[in-house]
Amino acid sequence: QERLVESGGGLVPAGGSLRLSCAASGSISRFNPMGWYRQAPGKERELVAAISSDGRLTYGNAVRGRFTISRDNARAAAYLQMNTLKPEDTAVYYCYIGPTSARNWGQGTQVTVSS
Repeated sequence: QERLVESGGGLVPAGGSLRLSCAASGSISRFNPMGWYRQAPGKERELVAAISSDGRLTYGNAVRGRFTISRDNARAAAYLQMNTLKPEDTAVYYCYIGPTSARNWGQGTQVTVSS
């Protein structure tokens, strides 16, 4: 059974850093696109960052220059390094793997940035 397990969320003061991890297991191809979306209360889910199987990167406008996504294909894992965090980064962060038409999602991890 395919699974995505996320870790690394938590509470951090503004200006701090966190690193999220996402590990896929089961029959999921490790060469699929991976990335994160986030959803804050009362807001729509938005793209945070994405990385293709060959390393092409995409970032949401709100995080470009502060967040860095990377991946380890051997482990079917992706990582999100979040620096200079702001209170508006507070949200549940969801990891995914797969193309748009057939994505598997993680359970979500809460990131809270205090002002």
